[in-house]
Amino acid sequence: MLAGIEILRRGHCRMSQPIATAPSMDAPQRKLIVGIVMATLAALAIVIADLASGGRPDPPALRASAILLDGTWRFHIGDDSRWAAAGTDDSGWETVDMTTLPGSHDGDVGLPDYVGGWMAHGHPGYHGYAWYRRTVTVPAGRASWDILGPTLVEDGYELYWNGRLLGGSGRLGGTPRVVGTRPLQFALPADAAGSRGVLAVRTYMDPSSAASPDGGGMHTAPMLAPRPVSDALHRVQWERTIAGYIVEVVEPIAMLALVALAIGCRSRSRRRGFLFFAGIALALMAAARLNNAIVAWTDLEGLATYAWLASVMWIPTVAAWTCAWNRWCPRPWSSVDAAALALAVVGMIGVAIHSASWTSASRLASIALFVVIGVRIARGGPMCVLSLVTLAAIMAALFGSELLDTIGIPGIWFPFGIGVSRTQYVYAIAIPLLGFLIVRTLFSKRAHR
Repeated sequence: MLAGIEILRRGHCRMSQPIATAPSMDAPQRKLIVGIVMATLAALAIVIADLASGGRPDPPALRASAILLDGTWRFHIGDDSRWAAAGTDDSGWETVDMTTLPGSHDGDVGLPDYVGGWMAHGHPGYHGYAWYRRTVTVPAGRASWDILGPTLVEDGYELYWNGRLLGGSGRLGGTPRVVGTRPLQFALPADAAGSRGVLAVRTYMDPSSAASPDGGGMHTAPMLAPRPVSDALHRVQWERTIAGYIVEVVEPIAMLALVALAIGCRSRSRRRGFLFFAGIALALMAAARLNNAIVAWTDLEGLATYAWLASVMWIPTVAAWTCAWNRWCPRPWSSVDAAALALAVVGMIGVAIHSASWTSASRLASIALFVVIGVRIARGGPMCVLSLVTLAAIMAALFGSELLDTIGIPGIWFPFGIGVSRTQYVYAIAIPLLGFLIVRTLFSKRAHR
């Protein structure tokens, strides 16, 4: 009698709600898990070593041999090519103090010697051209002298010595093309030693650039240094710039490695649909993150293109992740896929018409979709806790402004003096979690056979 009741009870459980248990791991799965852990630790060690190296202050001996051209500069908004000439009368120009406070740095990479731009000096909201000028005395001697350009300018600049163009960042003129400012080194004329000259900097801030209370123009002063001191300081500046974006290279590589893992595991996975869409989302995320390093280290991409890609690429990424997590559930809802596609269209329209309300509505509705999916996952299923934690990490990465700003989590930290954004921290958690999740979807070899 008791045995019959037990049989009926078990049969009722099978019919009413399938019992989902996490698959047990076989030896290949354990090896993959160990490999993910080792790769994560190796990547973390590389990033920490580079941050620690790049975040060191300039060597005191080098800085003692160089001259930071801070202090008072003449400043004038507008644009006139005659302002580059040494004989230009700038006595009626405004003055800007480029002197830095001890320990000052920018709020992104952590570049030292940071000062506020023209918006903090009487020109709030101004976009366009402006000029800086000052007289520079070059010490006498046999050394060849260089100017190390400002490492942070919004958004482009040209540098002149006594009216002669030495070079600059981006292309200014009738159709300006601004790029990410990076360390640049300019050689002064051979007869500059022991003379006085006028250093003029023509700067340009693109109208599409976001206006901050201290934005616009030069944020770091140029430096005057003899060779080979200038060469050594230039290398130090590049080390700091590389460290500022090293995470934007390491994490995309890890994301692409997850794409390869998903492709390799798909034939043995219980969640093939999830792996397909997750692979698309990871590839898009890797491209978006790598784009930050490309624009910071090279001139391959202008800031206008970079800003447009940044505003567009999140849309298909969110849609792909929505479809992926919808397929983590035992029975995907076609209504969720349709809603994800509709919200992607809304997001694209918001970008096209520059409507913040359309963009915000698309993002908030996408968060609601993720919550619905999370509730479905929480009701039961294999690897419920792991999948929910991973889903939460992906949401925090995609919707940081909506989810993390509201609880006061800072947008950036400065370990070792180099800026690391909270999104980069979140990805550092989400990437290995996704790796574990992919591996845990695999059938054991025996079950697969």
